[in-house]
Amino acid sequence: MLRYATDWLGVYREQVNALNVYPVPDGDTGTNMHLTMQSVRRELDTCDENSMPGVARAISYGALLGARGNSGVILSQLLKGFADTIKDTREVDTATLTRAFQAAQKTGYGAVMKPVEGTILTVARGVAEGAALPRETDTAEGVLEQALFRGQELLDQTPDMLPALKQAGVIDSGGQGYLYLVQGMLAALRGEALPPAPEITSYAQEQFENEEFGFCTEFLMSHATAPIEEIRELVSPFGDSLLVVGAEGYVKGHIHTNQPDELLATVGRHGKMLKTKVEDMSEQHTEILGMAGASARAEEEIPPSGLVAVANGYGLVKLFRSFGARIVSGGQTANPSVQDIVDAVRSVSAEQVIILPNNKNVLMAAEKAMELMEGRAVVIPTRTLGQGIGAALNFSADVPAADLVDGMTDAARAVTTFEVTRASRTTNITVKDGRTLDIAEGDVIGLMDDELVQSGGTPEESVMEMLNRHFSGQEIVTVFSGPQKTQEDLDALSAKISAAFPMVEVEAHAGGPDLYDYLVTLE
Repeated sequence: MLRYATDWLGVYREQVNALNVYPVPDGDTGTNMHLTMQSVRRELDTCDENSMPGVARAISYGALLGARGNSGVILSQLLKGFADTIKDTREVDTATLTRAFQAAQKTGYGAVMKPVEGTILTVARGVAEGAALPRETDTAEGVLEQALFRGQELLDQTPDMLPALKQAGVIDSGGQGYLYLVQGMLAALRGEALPPAPEITSYAQEQFENEEFGFCTEFLMSHATAPIEEIRELVSPFGDSLLVVGAEGYVKGHIHTNQPDELLATVGRHGKMLKTKVEDMSEQHTEILGMAGASARAEEEIPPSGLVAVANGYGLVKLFRSFGARIVSGGQTANPSVQDIVDAVRSVSAEQVIILPNNKNVLMAAEKAMELMEGRAVVIPTRTLGQGIGAALNFSADVPAADLVDGMTDAARAVTTFEVTRASRTTNITVKDGRTLDIAEGDVIGLMDDELVQSGGTPEESVMEMLNRHFSGQEIVTVFSGPQKTQEDLDALSAKISAAFPMVEVEAHAGGPDLYDYLVTLE
């Protein structure tokens, strides 16, 4: 049922995206809920299906680790409540199914510091109420039918609960997404085929202005040294739309804030930061409005070239967007799928789209996506984010892609990239210049153009050692700090580089990629 519900929601994903207005139009509610469910499905595919505790753990664990965005995190808690109810049973009968939906509602409300009616929580309450209503037949189908009926009633009332929904003339997007999941569960029992995807004719985000938006900030942390309640209190002053939840040693957080770098640095002191995502919602809003106006532009001239870039780290994402790129979230340890890249290419209005994979492990997926697009896309084989930046600097939407490829490729090759991260295991490696590096797990390591060249010391010492060894007269050094580094750390390193290389222009930005202390480019 949950596997099929994932596909059912996928059909309506863009429709749910188009409804989103609350609490700020970040525009990806359907996508975030679908990605969360896809993570659940991956866990279900590897669990013991003959063990109810195994199935329940797959639902809860998969939802938490895969939760994306405000809606995805709340959905993960709804699923956690559901899974906690069924884990100690041998079979799910109608009474258990009813209790599971009731527990889902309770856990969902409990995860939000300031629950707001007119949201997915309201619809989850309606589903729980409906599941408990008297029914003509005591079957699972009967429970789901009643749950959908009452859930729809409350979903239809959401515009009267939230002024933003009434202003845009829409129902709540997260609530609609949740009902699609319940619909999918019922369709699985009935053996119904997937419906065709609806045509999207308008976007609720067109009703709102940019100035109210901030940064949608998420993190996933392990080995937390403080209780979830304490971490929630630490994060709370930074903004609103706050969710901090956890299970099995992991802590997942979501907040809308104007201080993403300070927030991540604060949280990072209390555990091991595994993954972060920061989206500039005003830029995302502009992107959505561009999609909304696509039909109106259909008769206008389509630009010769578009750009798709794979990146993570809000500073890097913002930079690539400024070059006109559509972003595919991903990179080291979080490689996007071929479908992710194909979807991004299809969303760009251009005669031909240039793809920048920006990681050697993404290159094959990008090339496969290019094949599937049958001539509409071309890949420039950028193997680092630095090469991607160099290529993107030479992109122009007004020039045919065929005329851009050589120049962008040459520009990519001219950029040297340093990456500073931590060793994942103990080893010793002989590097190109003949030195043998003895590396212990957790040591700082430095890579130049994706090849190991340095180990040991602090992250800042790693950057300086690589610069001293490999600087060859470049004019600009750009430093991106990772989520575990503070603004003070970044400023101090920038000053040190300027003092050591006074003829070089140094640029510094927060929002580097996950898992890296620093990413440095030399041009």
